[in-house]
Amino acid sequence: MATPIAPVVLCVRNQTRGTVLCSRATLARGLRGSTRGLLGHRQLSPDEGMLIEAAPFLPLMWMHTFLMTFPIDIVFLGRGNVVMKIQASLKPWRLSAIVFGARMAIELSAGVAIGAKTAVGDFISLKEI
Repeated sequence: MATPIAPVVLCVRNQTRGTVLCSRATLARGLRGSTRGLLGHRQLSPDEGMLIEAAPFLPLMWMHTFLMTFPIDIVFLGRGNVVMKIQASLKPWRLSAIVFGARMAIELSAGVAIGAKTAVGDFISLKEI
């Protein structure tokens, strides 16, 4: 039987503003991980998040909150981990905007992106912890 792969956990920092978006973001691995995302979570604490990479064959990215019970912030990153779009407080059972050129998205507790003063054009660093 295969040994389970340990989750990758990252600290997500807004280098431009000198703020921490989340100190414990789990990397959603592969199609299964990115499809599942935060489904099954009852809530997120302000220091938790999920990092989802775009499918390599798609030039765009979008997220959904179907089957979720709480709102989230979504920060879409493009090349060089630069913020392309922020979808603040996306309510359950909604689709986010489609973001062309997005390479990854960070799902956060609602209000965290604004609380960290994150804006389009900011540089986000990802450090494995």
